[in-house]
Amino acid sequence: MQVTTTITEIRAWVRQARAAGRTVGFVPTMGALHVGHTSLIDAAAERCDCVVVSIFVNPTQFGAGEDFARYPRPLENDLALCAEHGVDTVFAPSPAEMYPRENLTWVAVEKISEPLCGRFRPGHFRGVATVCTKLFNIVGPDLAFFGQKDAQQVAVIRRMVADLNLPLEIVVCPTVREPDGLAMSSRNQYLSPQERKEAPVIYRALQRSAELIRAGETDSAQIVGRMSEVLRQVPGLQIEYVSLVDADTLEDLPQICGRVLVAVAGRLGPTRLIDNIVVDGPAK
Repeated sequence: MQVTTTITEIRAWVRQARAAGRTVGFVPTMGALHVGHTSLIDAAAERCDCVVVSIFVNPTQFGAGEDFARYPRPLENDLALCAEHGVDTVFAPSPAEMYPRENLTWVAVEKISEPLCGRFRPGHFRGVATVCTKLFNIVGPDLAFFGQKDAQQVAVIRRMVADLNLPLEIVVCPTVREPDGLAMSSRNQYLSPQERKEAPVIYRALQRSAELIRAGETDSAQIVGRMSEVLRQVPGLQIEYVSLVDADTLEDLPQICGRVLVAVAGRLGPTRLIDNIVVDGPAK
């Protein structure tokens, strides 16, 4: 496995791969890799001839007071995990390599970035869309792999790729969960032992929404109320939102119809947790 740290190096590596007729799969990450990430790597290996993983904690998607400085950066462990899963090359640039001067050019995906997490993390998705555009331009993959856990990010990236006619396919892989239902996340390591025991309440609330929709409930307000009852079983959970939205447009759905994204975000201690499921409601 090769480790590259400069744009020149990774572009040269990809040129060689393409000259050999190989397709390139790309998994962009911020490191602190876990089973969720390796599921994306494995999916890329199944679909592509070679796999590139980026490890870059992107400063432009963190807001004031967020956890950029303390975000975990276990690079040696991450490299070992990549090697174990057959990654061909890792691109691990520094912030100075990715942003060598004041950044004056930004990619902003309107509307889809505004609800859900967009209300609580202003500027976050502008940073995500910008760094992903940069990475896609640098690596030039055929396919890029993302997890369903970050559903709004996926929606933003898909729309950006479509609107800008970027020549790659976005592949979305299922959320990977712990046995008790907690969605895998690099930030889970922030949880105290007690908070870790309590965190699966979010998935239980999501399961409750699916039960209600499949039983014929179509009033979103009723479903949100029942989900909130479940979430209140953990008094320390500070709920940011419980939302039922169109799975493609992320528009609020007062009445359930079509593919529904049920999404929850909240804070347990200092840790911000997000999770979601997609449920099929009655046809539109």
